[in-house]
Amino acid sequence: MSSAARRGASFGPFSSRSYRLYFAGQLVSNTGSWFQNLAISLVVLQATGSATALAWVTMSQFAPVFLLAPLAGRLADTIPIRRILLVTSGGSVAVSVGLIAVLGQSELSLPWLLGWLVLAGSFQGVERIAAQAFVYEMVGPKLLKVGTVMTSVYVSAGRSIGPGLAGLSFAAFGPVPCLAINAVSYAAVVIAVLLIRPADLHGRQSSRRGGEKILLRKLPVFPLLLALLLVNVVVTVTAMNMNVVITALVTETLGGGAEQLGAAHALNAVGAVVGAFFLARLRSLSFRTLAPVCVIFGVALAANALAPSLAWFLALAPVLGLGIGLFQATLNASAQSLVPPAAIGRMMSFVTMGTFGSIPFGALISGALIDSASGRAPFLVGSLACVASAVAVWIIVCRSGGRGTAPRG
Repeated sequence: MSSAARRGASFGPFSSRSYRLYFAGQLVSNTGSWFQNLAISLVVLQATGSATALAWVTMSQFAPVFLLAPLAGRLADTIPIRRILLVTSGGSVAVSVGLIAVLGQSELSLPWLLGWLVLAGSFQGVERIAAQAFVYEMVGPKLLKVGTVMTSVYVSAGRSIGPGLAGLSFAAFGPVPCLAINAVSYAAVVIAVLLIRPADLHGRQSSRRGGEKILLRKLPVFPLLLALLLVNVVVTVTAMNMNVVITALVTETLGGGAEQLGAAHALNAVGAVVGAFFLARLRSLSFRTLAPVCVIFGVALAANALAPSLAWFLALAPVLGLGIGLFQATLNASAQSLVPPAAIGRMMSFVTMGTFGSIPFGALISGALIDSASGRAPFLVGSLACVASAVAVWIIVCRSGGRGTAPRG
């Protein structure tokens, strides 16, 4: 084995200079995003006292993802992704400045806030899909599974660092400095992308010359793709509205404040990081892996719903994060493994539609459940949905003769 091969085996995707740069930039950016997310959530909840209003904030952020995902997938398969990421990161900086102006007013204007969040969601939706397709270009086919799983680490690590710092910053300085920190953090992505050399990337030339001839519905694994996307929608709508649910449960039901809310998200993220490293050690991830993963997620949701106090909820937060991390990483890795490289952008656009485009609907449902019942209700509903999804996945795998994977083409 050559020295380069040994290095790649030892360090996985981090043997790629491009991946190291991008990972670092996204870690900073994801950490900064939590300053904005936490500040806006607390400001809206303090101004309105309504979980439904908080759900509208979430809907404004993620509805554009649902609408733009098909276009974003085609762009990721036809336009150099470095160019897309530079545009989306620059646009996000501009939107953050606009949000600073809105929250800097003496009285909150919810319509203006929602309008700026729609713009933020538009840029972030295109960026998320492009970033997932970018993993293949940075690490190549052999390290794609590990590279995809490890991208969830910078998301989770940012969540473990950001909320705690954001809670302290909000308590000490208020919302405007939190948004300013987020605006500055986007510069890390811009710098990282500019430092990545195009010559170091693995080409997906077939996706830019005739890639549209690859139709997902013509692939032999199309039934598995449909089932994967359906499971994603069901779990996302019922169990992934953590910004609404955790904020309401910690602050309204359990009597916590900004510091406790930040701690809940941070501890949640610790479990997600652990889950990602566990999955990275597995030889392969496939559709069938979703069955046990959904069971673990369902049990974690139920345990958090039954937490009798804030201290117990915080103690169980890493378990919830473990379930979230296992589900998201397994979903993304198995989705990319089922399709040819030329179609990754389009496949991940559909996954993103389910992951982020469905969140607004789930947020509205969760907000209504919280306002009519309690902050525990959405956790219990999500738990039941995850267990039902696990049963459905197992039935589909059994009916397909145990086939949960597909060769790359």
